[in-house]
Amino acid sequence: MITYGSVTQRAMERAMLGVSLRDQIKNVEIRRRTRVTDIAQRVAKLKWQWAGHIVRRKDGRLGPKVLEWQPRTGKRSVGWPPTRWTYDIKRVAGSWIQAAQNRGTWNSLQKTYVQQWTSIG
Repeated sequence: MITYGSVTQRAMERAMLGVSLRDQIKNVEIRRRTRVTDIAQRVAKLKWQWAGHIVRRKDGRLGPKVLEWQPRTGKRSVGWPPTRWTYDIKRVAGSWIQAAQNRGTWNSLQKTYVQQWTSIG
């Protein structure tokens, strides 16, 4: 899926190379020439690493507690329920809080998460 971030990044990479869309250079070739990391993949990887880091903390901070917090009480608003930050992590890891405790398991799921997150947009 093409996101606005990836379109913007491709435009910046073309500007770095001094080429235009009319030159019809494939995105793969542009990426090869610039050797720039895809920003969507980088963001997904950092989010995954941060989630594991926060869950493994044992120093009494609020991070892990906030991740499990369900703030809504009473009647919900009309429309789709609000999406939580952890929903896409749960799709990959299931009971992700337990999975994050084992660094080996957590790191093995990272690639799957990054691929899924960047394909959703």
